[in-house]
Amino acid sequence: MQQFDLAALKAEVQAPLSGRHALPVFRAEGYTAHAGDENVIARAYAIRTLFVGHEKHIYGNDRFAGSMRGMYADVTEDAVTAARAVCSAYPERGFHTNSDHYGANYSHFLARGIGGVLDDIDASLAAYDGDAEKTAFLHAARIAMEGFSELVRGYARAAEQKADAADNAAARVHFSEMAARCDRVAMEAPRTFRDALQLVWLTYIAFAYEGRYAMAFGRLDQYLYPFFARDLADGTLTEEEATDDLASVFMKIGERRTLVGGDDVSNIAIGGVKPEDGSDATNALSFCVLRAVRQCFIPGPNLSARIHKDTPKEFLDACLEVIGTGLGYPALMNDDVNIPALHRMGYSIEDCRDYCMVGCIENFIQGKQPPWSDGRFNTPVYLEYALNNGCSLLDGVKRGIETGEPDSFATMDAFMDAFTAQLRVGAKNYVDGFNRVNYIADSVNHQSPFLSCFCDDCIARGIDINRGGAKYPTAHGACGMGIATVADSLAAIETLVYRDKVLTLGELRDALAANFEGYDDLRAKLIAAPKYGNNDDIADKYAVWFVEAQADLFDSYRTPDGGRYYIAIASNTQNISAGREVGATPDGRGAGMPVSDAASPMRGMDRSGPTAAALSLCKPDYTRVACGTVVNQKYTPDMFGDAEKRAKLGAVIRSYFLMGGQELQINCVSKDTLRDAQVHPEDYASLVVRVSGFSAYYTKLDRAVQEDILARTEHY
Repeated sequence: MQQFDLAALKAEVQAPLSGRHALPVFRAEGYTAHAGDENVIARAYAIRTLFVGHEKHIYGNDRFAGSMRGMYADVTEDAVTAARAVCSAYPERGFHTNSDHYGANYSHFLARGIGGVLDDIDASLAAYDGDAEKTAFLHAARIAMEGFSELVRGYARAAEQKADAADNAAARVHFSEMAARCDRVAMEAPRTFRDALQLVWLTYIAFAYEGRYAMAFGRLDQYLYPFFARDLADGTLTEEEATDDLASVFMKIGERRTLVGGDDVSNIAIGGVKPEDGSDATNALSFCVLRAVRQCFIPGPNLSARIHKDTPKEFLDACLEVIGTGLGYPALMNDDVNIPALHRMGYSIEDCRDYCMVGCIENFIQGKQPPWSDGRFNTPVYLEYALNNGCSLLDGVKRGIETGEPDSFATMDAFMDAFTAQLRVGAKNYVDGFNRVNYIADSVNHQSPFLSCFCDDCIARGIDINRGGAKYPTAHGACGMGIATVADSLAAIETLVYRDKVLTLGELRDALAANFEGYDDLRAKLIAAPKYGNNDDIADKYAVWFVEAQADLFDSYRTPDGGRYYIAIASNTQNISAGREVGATPDGRGAGMPVSDAASPMRGMDRSGPTAAALSLCKPDYTRVACGTVVNQKYTPDMFGDAEKRAKLGAVIRSYFLMGGQELQINCVSKDTLRDAQVHPEDYASLVVRVSGFSAYYTKLDRAVQEDILARTEHY
């Protein structure tokens, strides 16, 4: 293989783009040629035409074939407009109707290969002969998978052309080997690490061409490990070469920023436990992935490290070293919480142990359930309704139910009953609204024949992934906003209204309605009240209640196909937009300001150090939060450069996880650097930060998000 030049590949990936987005043109050709066929068959031919028709672009410094640049071609705007009109007759699913945010069963796919999947389809076709609906789906799956095989062979031909055009022997050999590899995996199951990585990458590219976003790579260090270990043993691969191979693939995830202006959150999970017995699954390839993302130093992939009580200390330390570069990932996920949280939802323990993450932090049973969806549940709004008899403090409109005027609540328990009643109605409205959006009456004409090939047991059942083919039904995550805003507000109410009787609840409501104008002294007292994140039981017990109450509410609901509603304590920057919907709150927060971020303490309010913050954060029972949480912490860079300090931080993280913490992600960029980047963005084009469940270039973020990151407590 030719000498690896990652910097040169990065320059090619970031090179300006020419042409128009041409995918609708290719799809339309397939639809037009098969307009008289059943919908699912026409869809399959559109996918096949798309896979075959686009340009197979290979960079000069590519180690593995596959690029999204073929999405763009020299087509006219009129041609694209006409093609979109044709495609509109075949509407696609979206995020809330289970289109993407999916983790494929790559382990099964690599074991079978494209040819094996085609054999499986043929076996099901024989079994369901006479069942028109199932055979139509299976024929469509075969057409789409054959198209994927042609896509892989197309890259083989493109690699041959690169070899023919090469001006030196090393390049000719390199591209010839790439061509041979693509030719092999176009039908055969992969035999080597590079075969397997090539097929996985081209699958990701095919999903991208279908228009799917946030398609997870899943437990890459597990399903690629047998190939990796075999090649190491026979001397055809070294760990350094495998690291370079991974880096060359990961770098191309950054194509999406060049092409469409935003990063993909294609999650990779490493570490964790083995599905069969729960023993440690960390291996040498886990470390190669860490080294590869460090080499790339770009916001994607969205790397997640699964940590458990028996995780080797060397692995956690290697994770912290990468975090300490400023990347902000891997995010650290606690298997000892996530596995029981998923098992509570009715999945087999073996499948729960094999979970991955999709998108930001969402727990997912890879290859066994339909694509993920979630939404924002703005919990602080319902606190506001309880304080104001169902009415908004911002505009006075009644959006909640009447639970009584504030001074009618003689005790804290009475007020909590009113708050719970508002939440109960809010949860029902949320579920009813999502179920209406999620339900597709004409599901037979919204099938996904290619995606279904990567999900158990769609081919065996002869049923599409979203029509009951998957082993498990859909799951949806309701992301509860503002745990600290709510906990701090309830602690202030208990302390100042019911314990110390500094004011009445009605007087507090009036101060909130005025956004504290004329109430400076009261606001100071509210800010001084107990705050979540300082190991203070008065505030922390309300964070415990926050999780319990919402888990109880959503546990009773089901998705349209009978799946579960998870809750998440995460925000993905939505704490900013959620805050715009909420008036002033009893914690001292001003009207319209961001609510607290995800599961973290309110920015700047965790004043007692990281240990106290960890003690607060692990008090809620997160085995009731099957979707996952996000806890953002910020440490100064010197915490990571010193092995002794890093070891102490690792010990704090282990203790936090042993006590029930679910997730942790860390920024290690100083406030001074972030402030300077705001003033001189041209000097910080490559500055990466952890936002909330994903990393991003800091200078590309909205100013409100930059300020939200800046306001986080900085630990030393």
